[in-house]
Amino acid sequence: MSKADKRIPVTEERWQELNDLKEAGQTYDELLKELVEQQQRRQLAARTRAVEEASEEELTSLDEL
Repeated sequence: MSKADKRIPVTEERWQELNDLKEAGQTYDELLKELVEQQQRRQLAARTRAVEEASEEELTSLDEL
């Protein structure tokens, strides 16, 4: 993967929150990757719950695909 130096403007408060989350030796790139993965897992879990809670009328049968 190529490295691209980008600037992401954040408030001083957000910067401090990120700094507090970052572990010793961990880069901000690694921290952001971890946060993105956590958010993706939460989104997947929410979509899974929505499907599980949907009524049969709201779902499309695999035979219809």
